[in-house]
Amino acid sequence: MTGPIERRQLGRTALQVTSVCIGGSPIGSAPSAFGYVVPAERGVRTASQVLRGPFNFLDTAAAYGAGESERRIGAAIADAGGLPDGFVLATKVDRDAVTGDYGAAQVRCSVIASLERLGLDRIQLLYLHDPERISFAEATGAGGALEGLVGIRDEGLAEHLGVAGGPTQLMSRYLGTGEFEALITHNRWSLLDRSADQLIDEAGERGVGVVNGAPFGGGILAGGTAASSSYAYRPAGPEVLDRVRRMEQACAAADVPLAAAALQFSTRDPRITSSIVGISHPERVAETAELATWAIPDELWAELDPLAAPQETWLF
Repeated sequence: MTGPIERRQLGRTALQVTSVCIGGSPIGSAPSAFGYVVPAERGVRTASQVLRGPFNFLDTAAAYGAGESERRIGAAIADAGGLPDGFVLATKVDRDAVTGDYGAAQVRCSVIASLERLGLDRIQLLYLHDPERISFAEATGAGGALEGLVGIRDEGLAEHLGVAGGPTQLMSRYLGTGEFEALITHNRWSLLDRSADQLIDEAGERGVGVVNGAPFGGGILAGGTAASSSYAYRPAGPEVLDRVRRMEQACAAADVPLAAAALQFSTRDPRITSSIVGISHPERVAETAELATWAIPDELWAELDPLAAPQETWLF
């Protein structure tokens, strides 16, 4: 039996979201990233289970499965008769997959297509996705992606804007524009990697809600070294693998799943509003809730903290 999932205010917005956000990338099937195919029917059933709770926060993107994640989530929303009261859905605009264009016009095309796939007339939270794919000057200049996003918000098609990306220094520059109310940082705040520490502090100082993506590091912090030898979808070095093995041993001795410790490392941080866990099976909803509420002794945290990978291995 799991306890209730805490809800928190997302930065300076009025959105109240659970401490765990379900990630919709696997719902759309991403075999190149995850190594397996998710049939459409299972993706819809998974999204439907998410809408039934206990989490009220679901994240997707235009590019996930070339729109298939949004399409399947949209089917689940339609089956449910609309988004449940108090449910928060976030999606992301993306560049043109063929031309690479990421200007204001493309941003508008991206969100219009997302709204159609989701069956909605507005997005509660809309992120600029992977802006590291273009230069900051290009994104923030006249006719750039930021101008397009602000126009979408001002038009009422999106209620709140966020930025979702990797490099911490670049994400800091985007926060400095003052246009964003939410930040997704991924693979840079976990049991292994602490790259985003200063960025998370900065977001809090600016009143920006932090959503931490990939607390499992792409899988190795969920299934351990027997299931994966990579971190953030790239081969992990011997030092990183050794740290994970030592974490596995400490968790096993405490009768705590490594995945529970990895997730709660993120959810227990008061600076982080919500942590994203991607799922592709309906039963993973209940399993994730169990991990999020698993009782973890303070002594285990004291053992795990010094096992973070050496700083030279962090992504930054």
